[in-house]
Amino acid sequence: MNEKTYNLLIAPDFSPDRFAGWHMFNTLIQKRADIHLHLNTPTSHVEQEEMVNAGNIHIIYANPFDAAALIREKGYRAIARPIGKSDEMVIAASANSDIKRLEDLTKGASVAMADNRDVKLIGLRLLEAVDLEESDLIWEVTENYQAAARQVIKGDAQVAFFLAEIFHSFSRLTKAQLSVLIESDLADISHILLIKDDFADAQALSQALLAFHQDDSGKEALTELGMPQGFEAMSEEDGEFMLDLMETLLD
Repeated sequence: MNEKTYNLLIAPDFSPDRFAGWHMFNTLIQKRADIHLHLNTPTSHVEQEEMVNAGNIHIIYANPFDAAALIREKGYRAIARPIGKSDEMVIAASANSDIKRLEDLTKGASVAMADNRDVKLIGLRLLEAVDLEESDLIWEVTENYQAAARQVIKGDAQVAFFLAEIFHSFSRLTKAQLSVLIESDLADISHILLIKDDFADAQALSQALLAFHQDDSGKEALTELGMPQGFEAMSEEDGEFMLDLMETLLD
């Protein structure tokens, strides 16, 4: 086994019940790629940026918004993405509120959400249909999506933005107290696995990653991560296409 230890960072926007899956994944990918990996799970976007800026993160499972800056400015490149697992978002209100559809949202409404910029971007795109933009709303940034749900349920915010996967992982009780106004259906935008340009074991990692779903232990870890179909390779062109899509959302 290569004696060098590499750092793998997972973007902080995964559901807490995926935590065990990432540890399983990390253990298995080390054996299969014959490399040492240290798993880093920052709890916030700020902590992620600090780790990346320290300069010794070799592999990142990044959300698509961050991927653009990591590829363009930090010397990373895309190698894979999960199959059939796009990043969608949900806008929800309290089930008890007067807000039953997007049209009921007005200027000055407060929006609770975790610090996740791609969710915000997609949400703002959806709100264009009802003539609301970022400056029309009051933004309440919460520690995580669970806290955003609590704010809406308690009436401290009119709506919340959620990563769809996390929204759907909430308990039945939580979901019963929320009313979905809209869920995005973009399909082309997903998290991406990035490696540093000078990562020496890129070939071994890619091979292990793309074959990960081919046996029971790999399938089990992937199912824990909510990506049972595993990963598909991403070319530079695929990466550029997704970055262009993200930039279209930004414009």
